[in-house]
Amino acid sequence: MVTAFAEMLKRHAARGRVAWIGLRPGRREDVLTPAAANVSLAGLEGDHGKEGKRAVTLIQAEHLPVIASLAGLDAVQPEQLRRNFVISGINLAALRKAKLQIGSVVLQISGPCPPCSRMEEVLGHGGYNAMRGHGGWYAEVLQPGRVALGDSVNHLTAE
Repeated sequence: MVTAFAEMLKRHAARGRVAWIGLRPGRREDVLTPAAANVSLAGLEGDHGKEGKRAVTLIQAEHLPVIASLAGLDAVQPEQLRRNFVISGINLAALRKAKLQIGSVVLQISGPCPPCSRMEEVLGHGGYNAMRGHGGWYAEVLQPGRVALGDSVNHLTAE
C-alpha cells in the first residue's frame, strides 16, 4: 500500500507551463516582465531576490483569481505579488520538496512563500490575509539555465 501511495504522489494530470516571468531589480522598484530570464545558482539574473533555498519564487496561476476574490478585487496582476514565475497547469503545493525542471533550469521547491505586510498596501485592506495560503513557493536552484514564457514545468522523479 505504501508503494501505491508513493506512486500516486508522483503523478500529475499534466505538465505545467510558465505563464509569466518577473524580475524585481530592487526593493519597491517596478517589476520587469521579460519574455525569458537567465537563472544562476543565486536566482534570476537582474533580480534582487535571495539566494540559497529562497533563490526563486513561484506562484500558482490558478490562485490569482482566488486572491482577487478574497481581497474583494476584480483581478490581481502577477507584478503586484512580486514573484519570479507564475506557473499554470500543475499543482505547486503537490511539489513541495520536489525537483522540477523549468526550461533548462532545475529547481527544488523548498517551502511556502508567505505574503509580506506590503500586500495590505498593494491589494488593500485584507490583502495580507487574502494571500495567506496562496502566496506561492520559494525554491533553490540546482541547475542554472534559461527559462522562457511557455516553457513546460515538469516534475522530476527519482528513479
